[in-house]
Amino acid sequence: MTQGMSMKMTDLQDLYLEQLQDVYSAERQLLESLGKMAQAASTPELRQGFELHAGQTREQIARLERIVGELGGQPGGKTCQAMRGLVAEGQEMIERQADPAVRDAGLIAAAQRAEHYEISAYGTLRTYAEILGRTEDAELLRTSEDEEKATDMKLTGLARSINMQALG
Repeated sequence: MTQGMSMKMTDLQDLYLEQLQDVYSAERQLLESLGKMAQAASTPELRQGFELHAGQTREQIARLERIVGELGGQPGGKTCQAMRGLVAEGQEMIERQADPAVRDAGLIAAAQRAEHYEISAYGTLRTYAEILGRTEDAELLRTSEDEEKATDMKLTGLARSINMQALG
């Protein structure tokens, strides 16, 4: 059996727990990647944006640990394959020989793909929490979802100027 396939899923709460573990893995992987992306960024605003989001990501991880703990589960034990691929794309951009503005534009593209994945994941989790009557979970998950949306908007704002610089 592949990792994460051992737990039998019989109801929405089982799926909810499994998806929480998946997003926990995604956040842990992204946290590591954000530090590398911050170091690779040449634009101070972009570097600062990655560093700020790393701080938010730590808070999001703590929220997930709290929710999973209250469900009686362990947050680890599952690897988010989607984020593994998204992080690998970001790493490729870091390692590319590129003009600094072009690299920054590529880093934003990679980061926004990760943000969109997380916005989707948190939206789904929030919906599950609401259906399961877990109102407090839903509020915590909405906070994380809103933070991801705000980060995506900030990246879009930075991309406007950086993409123009990348034109050459």
